[in-house]
Amino acid sequence: MRLGVLDVGSNTVHLLVVDAHHGAHPWPAHSEKVVLRLAEQIGPDGALTEAGADGLVRAVDAARASATRLGSDDLLAFATSAVRDATNAAEVLARVREATGVRLEVLSGADEARMTFLAVRRWFGWSAGRLLALDIGGGSLEIAAGIDEDPDVAVSLPLGAGRLTRERLRIDPDGAEPPPAGAVAELREYVDGLLDPVVEKMAEVGWERPVATSKTFRTLARLAGAAPSGAGLWARRSLTRDGLRQVLGFVRHIPPRHLSELEGVSVGRAHQLLAGAVVAEAVLRRLDVPALDICPWALREGVILRQLDRFTER
Repeated sequence: MRLGVLDVGSNTVHLLVVDAHHGAHPWPAHSEKVVLRLAEQIGPDGALTEAGADGLVRAVDAARASATRLGSDDLLAFATSAVRDATNAAEVLARVREATGVRLEVLSGADEARMTFLAVRRWFGWSAGRLLALDIGGGSLEIAAGIDEDPDVAVSLPLGAGRLTRERLRIDPDGAEPPPAGAVAELREYVDGLLDPVVEKMAEVGWERPVATSKTFRTLARLAGAAPSGAGLWARRSLTRDGLRQVLGFVRHIPPRHLSELEGVSVGRAHQLLAGAVVAEAVLRRLDVPALDICPWALREGVILRQLDRFTER
């Protein structure tokens, strides 16, 4: 079966086409993405702007055309926090469906955490024992832990790198000066405050193997010395808390417009790197995680795996 998965995230609209069947590794056949930064196109009233909605319609329509051209048997389309949190989400979803024929399913934060956890579990297998899965997106932070394929705890917090960059640090992507130390300190305090109840809940569950997914964690791991993407999907990658602290220590002093010059840092997300590093450091510190593994599978793969399970159940 050839499946198309369309992920409308806070930063990008990403189409992944895979060849897969139940019990087998989903092999990517095609990947394309458009950087929309929807999280940064939310107006003062909390609604997605007209320009943001226009861009979303164009991106979804182009992805639908690509999936059809490539012979996809099905297109699984979902949206995460940027659309989920928009006050005009219903109108935007209706417009996308009318213009493109694509029905976008809006995932809850808890569902994001569960789907990501499933992908991590399938990647590492049962020998990993109790898993802790962390994912920093553009709009939210997902944390899940458990022993089975469905986590015992799955939570989502509004601590995405894009959201915090926009709302807390107010960074200009082309800025020539790094944000003031006071702003970074206030952000750390804010993140710690939102993590307080989650730390207690996660301590009750426990874990044996901490794992992280997402572009943010992969970039931070690369800056801390992990293998580059060119080393391939199977290269083992990890991130230590000490290494993360060193990365945070130097990126906080680099002007936003120069962050993309660092190896492994994409131009579209460079200005969000500092906020992502602050969140990552806070999570590892508060959960007392000295080191974690980086998983190449995340939400999109979790959606694929869940869909394949449903086909089999039929």
